[in-house]
Amino acid sequence: MRKCGVELYNAYTMDKELEAEIHPLKPDDRKPRGNSESQTEKDGSFKKASHHSRFAQCRTVVFFFLLFTCLFVVFIISFIIPCPDRPISQKMWEINYNTAVTYDFMAFKDINEDTVQDVIFLYKDSNSSSSFNTSCADEGFSSPCVFLAAVSGANGSLLWEKPVAQDVASMECFDHQTTKGPPPPSGCFIVGKYNSFLAVDSSIGEILWKLPLSFGVNTSVLSPFLNIPDVTDDEVQDLLLFVRSGREIKSYLYSSSTGEQVGSVSRLNLEGEVGYIMHVTNTGAYYVIFHSASSLYGYSLKDLYEQMTGGKNKFEEDPYWKIMIDNATHRVPPSLSLGTIRYLMKVPGSTGEDILLVKSDACELLDGQTLISKWTLNASEVVRKPVLGYYKPDAVAIVLENGTGIQRKILIVAATSGAILWSYTLNSFAGTPKPATVKTADRRSAFFFWSSNNQMEPVDSQKNLYMFHPTFPNIFLELTNTTKNIVAFNVLFEQSHHASYVLLTGPTNQGWPGLVSLSKQKVKENVLTAQVVWLGAARRENEQTIKDRFYELRYKKEA
Repeated sequence: MRKCGVELYNAYTMDKELEAEIHPLKPDDRKPRGNSESQTEKDGSFKKASHHSRFAQCRTVVFFFLLFTCLFVVFIISFIIPCPDRPISQKMWEINYNTAVTYDFMAFKDINEDTVQDVIFLYKDSNSSSSFNTSCADEGFSSPCVFLAAVSGANGSLLWEKPVAQDVASMECFDHQTTKGPPPPSGCFIVGKYNSFLAVDSSIGEILWKLPLSFGVNTSVLSPFLNIPDVTDDEVQDLLLFVRSGREIKSYLYSSSTGEQVGSVSRLNLEGEVGYIMHVTNTGAYYVIFHSASSLYGYSLKDLYEQMTGGKNKFEEDPYWKIMIDNATHRVPPSLSLGTIRYLMKVPGSTGEDILLVKSDACELLDGQTLISKWTLNASEVVRKPVLGYYKPDAVAIVLENGTGIQRKILIVAATSGAILWSYTLNSFAGTPKPATVKTADRRSAFFFWSSNNQMEPVDSQKNLYMFHPTFPNIFLELTNTTKNIVAFNVLFEQSHHASYVLLTGPTNQGWPGLVSLSKQKVKENVLTAQVVWLGAARRENEQTIKDRFYELRYKKEA
């Protein structure tokens, strides 16, 4: 019996082993309850792991989908959608008018939106250029008449031209600003010598409005025209003119949108030769500051508007200036120096704009809010209104031309102190263009001066254009020379941190027409062939190294 039991047990064991071989992964049904619960937990963990795995897979799929989408977009932009054409600005161009006269006027604006400044200028001729089939008779003028023209700064091609007057007395161009809606057309405002007043859209050359205008006999329109905040409620800045009638000064206010006069003429308590600037005080009040030979006068824009219209307006007066200006005469307190006032000029200061007085005996800088003298510099023969630049990094400097006759001394003066930073004497010639400056990437300026070889030579002698940079205080670069009559000159910031100069030459005498030329030249191209001029100092550097340094200069747009 014992033996039989053993055999039965052995048989049962063999069956289990055989079943295990056949189903090696089959769970043991006889496992305890605890083992069953443990297995359930393991199954749950497996399900969770499986869930996280699927989430990671989805995240990977989304990542690669976004990656390939971005790459596809980059591919489309880079290879399929063509890039916009970059304007190709020629190194040099020149246009000519064979039998014409020209005027000392140039304005600059990017008309065709190619990032290159285009040139607006005046010339007088019997016919327009061959590019446009327009004539003086088209606008009711006899031949010859004055054409206003715009040429591309990139290549000198004619953008538009328009007969505008029989002859021109005064002209100003403005880019109007507005607080609402799209910007209004920028305009060039022209006063003709024969009772005409018109505005031309400087973008397309179309006449915006044209009115007959008569200020009476023995009158002259003063410059500059003043672009003032909107007074006609059309969201466009308006125009303030001053006219000398005999010894009397009158003011006129016009809508720049329509040309209509706003209010009536106002007579100012001023006589004789005057100059003026528009000044904004620290409180935001607008004032027109006039100067006669010996005095300064202040008129608030609020006061002028009320005199011309009799109505109230949005302009305010500065409390300090209201006390400072004499109510009866409009005079402001005298400055320290006693010489004849020749020019007024605004100079950037630490808290606003200061005012530079150029007098017959000195130059004096006044605080723009208090009109208290900041400094005085003895310079008794300043020949014209100064220009601004940067001799030291980001420090405003004033460029003065001191001297009369055949020579003038160039003075570069610190605006903060009146200290002379640099000076040099150059020969003058009839119609010597004023200096020009353009800011460089090192936060200084490149300065440009004209001079003649020999002050005793005739008018058509050689005139030289010199370039100067403060890093080489003892060196000029002679960029170019010409024997033509120079009418206007300026230097412009160009795209890609370059600079170019624009030169207008030709006759200005109405009775002697001749060749009028407008040209533009990149500065760096002239540097390659320039001559190094040492300003009395011993030569310490190789001339080619100096030219390379000037060639590598990069320029910066004025803020």
